[in-house]
Amino acid sequence: MRNSTSVEESIDRLAHRFLDRSPGGRLRSRLTEFLVFGLKQAWACVFGALLLAVIMGARLWYPSDAGLARNDFLTLAAVLIQVLMVVFRLETLRELRVIVLFHVVGTVMELFKTDVGSWAYEAEGVLRIGAVPLFSGFMYAAVGSYMVRVFRLFDLRFNRYPRRWVTALVAAAIYVNFFSHHYILDFRWVLLAAVVIVYGRCVMHYRVFRKRFRMPILVAFLLVALFIWFAENIGTWSRAWLYPNQLDGWQAVSIDKLLAWFLLMIISVVLVAWVYKPEGPEDEAQGRPGRADLTTVSPSEGS
Repeated sequence: MRNSTSVEESIDRLAHRFLDRSPGGRLRSRLTEFLVFGLKQAWACVFGALLLAVIMGARLWYPSDAGLARNDFLTLAAVLIQVLMVVFRLETLRELRVIVLFHVVGTVMELFKTDVGSWAYEAEGVLRIGAVPLFSGFMYAAVGSYMVRVFRLFDLRFNRYPRRWVTALVAAAIYVNFFSHHYILDFRWVLLAAVVIVYGRCVMHYRVFRKRFRMPILVAFLLVALFIWFAENIGTWSRAWLYPNQLDGWQAVSIDKLLAWFLLMIISVVLVAWVYKPEGPEDEAQGRPGRADLTTVSPSEGS
């Protein structure tokens, strides 16, 4: 793995130990790949999972008469989580730079969206900019944390990855549309078509433990967007923020938001790609980049 942390190296060591001390067999090998996949995904989500746990805990148990406003508590908790991640070397400084960029990009969007009434936060606390509590930026940072970790944990490589300047133009257009559609036409469906055209031929190769698997990158985008949509439902249930139709009582976030998260994924991927330059899969037998790895299988072949 690229620049692995101590926890990530431990996951691989445990997997090797499990196989080395047990009788061989295809079933055991597949079980190991599945378990390692789950552990790595859980580890990739650690920042977001901790933040979401704090948000849920504050919703259930935080005293309504506490001297510290709940939003300020959430902000301080988010800062503490981030500091501990760096202090204990669970996150690299290189990754932290990307996460801070996610924080800035997300906070700017939050300021605009709350101003036009797309969603709202409870007006409490002092650790906020206007109507936006500072913990909101950490929710975007959690997405950034997940993206950089997944890139490294699964040694992501790509066949036919589009030129980065093209992806940057698409991402910039998506970001601008998040603001401009309030005043002019909404081009999200046009942008979705552009994403399909730009990324449609790209295949993502990822290593779980000993095998490489492959998946169309658009499918990966959709799966992550769906995961974020589920997390968003938990966040709004916890009243961390609310959409206008939830002010009189909570209801599930509209499935239409899935498209917004899918498009946001493109911005996320582009930001990460400027730090971790996308590379082609390597032919391990010959050591040459740009060719399919001999151990690569599709998800269906690896199941």
